[in-house]
Amino acid sequence: MPTDEERRLAALVRAHDRWRGRGVFNLLPSENAVSPTARKYLASDLAGRYTLPMASEFDGEMLDNSYSGTRYTDEIERLANAAAARVFRARYATTRPLSGHIAALSALVPLLPPKSRVLAISPDEGGYDGYAPGFIPAVFGYTLRPLPATGPGHRVRAEEAREAIRRERPNAVILGQSFFLFPYPLREIAEEAHARDALVFYDASHVLGLVAGGAFQDPLREGADVLYGSTHKSFFGPQGGLLATDRQDLFEQVDGALTWRIFDNAHWNRIAGLAQTLLEFERVGREYASTVVANSQALGRALSGRGVPLVAEAEGFTESHQLLLDRLELRRRHGLGSGALARRLEAQRLLLDLVGRVGTGEITRLGLTPDQMDRMADLLVRGGLQGERVAPEVLWWRREFPALRFA
Repeated sequence: MPTDEERRLAALVRAHDRWRGRGVFNLLPSENAVSPTARKYLASDLAGRYTLPMASEFDGEMLDNSYSGTRYTDEIERLANAAAARVFRARYATTRPLSGHIAALSALVPLLPPKSRVLAISPDEGGYDGYAPGFIPAVFGYTLRPLPATGPGHRVRAEEAREAIRRERPNAVILGQSFFLFPYPLREIAEEAHARDALVFYDASHVLGLVAGGAFQDPLREGADVLYGSTHKSFFGPQGGLLATDRQDLFEQVDGALTWRIFDNAHWNRIAGLAQTLLEFERVGREYASTVVANSQALGRALSGRGVPLVAEAEGFTESHQLLLDRLELRRRHGLGSGALARRLEAQRLLLDLVGRVGTGEITRLGLTPDQMDRMADLLVRGGLQGERVAPEVLWWRREFPALRFA
């Protein structure tokens, strides 16, 4: 007989599924919708299982795995890794990292010695907070220096980046941002870094789905040594991470350091769900990715035309799954901070990032197209800037998309 707390928990989960799964339009750039099949695998018996392949002696006998019963688990991982290598056009890939942040650690810890000098984009210029001085660099003793990302769109310019590499002489350059609108001049950066024996890491956490779909840039072909990132943002998998490279020497160092140095159990239900997503991506990923970018640009034009201030207007707003509000201008014109705007829109069943980002990944996954972005912009302006009650219109429209288009 379930307890009151168990019944309460069940009610909360059902309410969440109704609210987030059928009752809102989600424009958060850090989230996406997982397919029904992938969700089924997340809830499978794999959720409580281990596997630990090995080739070592224990009590006088050779063991190939610390656990029995892993015949299917190990094959699922092999399938997932092979699919990841195909999708990212890489020679080697692993789906074991538990998140994008853990994927970063999976690359940095075995490949960079303590006290390495690292160039990364500052959070003040749109970079990921995890690379800020008090976080990953502090844990491993890295000296962090800023890689310039200039202008309102936080763009990395080739000559500024090359000059920073020549001046700082880093052991590694990390390319990756949380506010990620435009591709990098990666060939020029890699040429400069490699001339000084520095590794180039490409953190594609936000743009992983666009990279996979050929709609952003192709990091491993353009000079990155290692590609890694989150699997649940523009890429529409379950929460987790992956890593890929064309270099056998680097992969062997990374793969050999994962177990016990970075984590223990890699969560095999997640790997099965990610494998399903990778296979889905092979079928629909290119159309999905190109539609995401087209939706972002169409939504940018529609919002700007209605008086919503966005950065990088002169550069077409974005080439990714994100738009970025001009927060200072938003407050000047409309008397609203980005957080207050997001809270107002949440009450109208429209979810935005409280720090000023607007994402098109999940609405594209549902099936919205560029010609519908004018209607979306109208709801965002009326519900957010004008304070109208548009929740019934949003819910009515949302019900037109009961299933995922790209699955």
